[in-house]
Amino acid sequence: MKVEDIMTRDPVTCMPDTSMRQAAQWMVEGDCGALPVVDSDGLPVGVITDRDITCRVVAQGRDPAALTVNDAMTPNAATVFGDTTVAQCLELMEAAQVRRMVVLDDDGAVCGMVALADIARSARPEETATLLREVSLGTSSASQTG
Repeated sequence: MKVEDIMTRDPVTCMPDTSMRQAAQWMVEGDCGALPVVDSDGLPVGVITDRDITCRVVAQGRDPAALTVNDAMTPNAATVFGDTTVAQCLELMEAAQVRRMVVLDDDGAVCGMVALADIARSARPEETATLLREVSLGTSSASQTG
């Protein structure tokens, strides 16, 4: 099975200069916890998560109304291509300690998102348990939140 078979297609994206409030509103409207951050060509430059907003803005007493996505996003989003196998994606998620991956099309533009929940619905239970354990324990040196 491939990532394109289980991913959420055409996720809402934002740009680095999108207001923090707008990004949060899009997360609420889309019932999601992360937005890929793209440049003017639709190529990924990072990801902004609800956790990024909480930890890098609210918890630090910063004014979200005065900030943009660029102020709190995680640069260099973890990515895979749509034709990546779910097993390969699982390994990459474990290594990067992320719960979500941005999915790219053949041109490198964002075309989807695959989350731990998507993997859980399609993977064997022991694979899902391993991924959850690895992401939660933080056994890798990756620094991306998500």
